[in-house]
Amino acid sequence: MAQFLRTMISSKSNFDLQRIGQYTFTQNEETGFDLFLAEGGALGVGGADCFHCHGHAGMQMSDYLFHNNGLDAHFAADPGLAAITGNPLDSGRFKTPTLRNIELTAPYMHDGRFATLEEVIDHYNTGGVISQTIDPFMEAAGGGLFLDDTDKQQVIAFLKTLTDTSFINNPAFSDPH
Repeated sequence: MAQFLRTMISSKSNFDLQRIGQYTFTQNEETGFDLFLAEGGALGVGGADCFHCHGHAGMQMSDYLFHNNGLDAHFAADPGLAAITGNPLDSGRFKTPTLRNIELTAPYMHDGRFATLEEVIDHYNTGGVISQTIDPFMEAAGGGLFLDDTDKQQVIAFLKTLTDTSFINNPAFSDPH
């Protein structure tokens, strides 16, 4: 099983093809990528501030670490990593998922609270909820990113370039029954 799982590599999205010169981003996708990579909020240059946790080094689109991304202020009902470690400093921290094929993986967040990518972007654009364990990468916490509607749609256009339809439709990865 482990050997089979290691063969499941998503590597032919438009993002991947752009990296090797076989696809050209549209203007919206290119601007969305630039926003994805730019600092956001009052400290930044008007970017979406995604790259800290969803950096593209290694092309995984995740650091696979645990972060509190400002979903809640209190964690009694949903403690996150603290439920495992017992450390209150881990409250509200959840593992960063990959953004590969994100267009196809709704609902979003660890608890499925957001039905659309628009809702996810709106959450980050507001800056999220400040708490004692908010991640330092949530630089816009409480203040927001200041993305306008066009910026938000451009980020989403970029995120959709991470969809690999050849991977999703590969018969080798389908249910054999």
